[in-house]
Amino acid sequence: MNLIFKALADPTRREILRLLGRSEMTAGELAQHFDMTKPSMSHHFSVLKDADLIRSRREGQQIWYSLNTTVLQDVFTWAWDLIADARRKEVQTP
Repeated sequence: MNLIFKALADPTRREILRLLGRSEMTAGELAQHFDMTKPSMSHHFSVLKDADLIRSRREGQQIWYSLNTTVLQDVFTWAWDLIADARRKEVQTP
């Protein structure tokens, strides 16, 4: 879970996830949305892959990225449960 929070802490990585929420994209297509070097983009992709938030596949010379929605669903479920527990405690406190 720590790797996921580290990945989500960066606004660039959150934007990459937002873009991938629309559709699968190549590394080049994603890079067009940012003003940074290829090594910097590769670092962001690596952090997201280490957190298992994105998947990649090679097709010829291109690398395609997509969201790993299973992990994102797990994170949202965990966060929802955390919020629900906090609300239950608020209701029980006199």
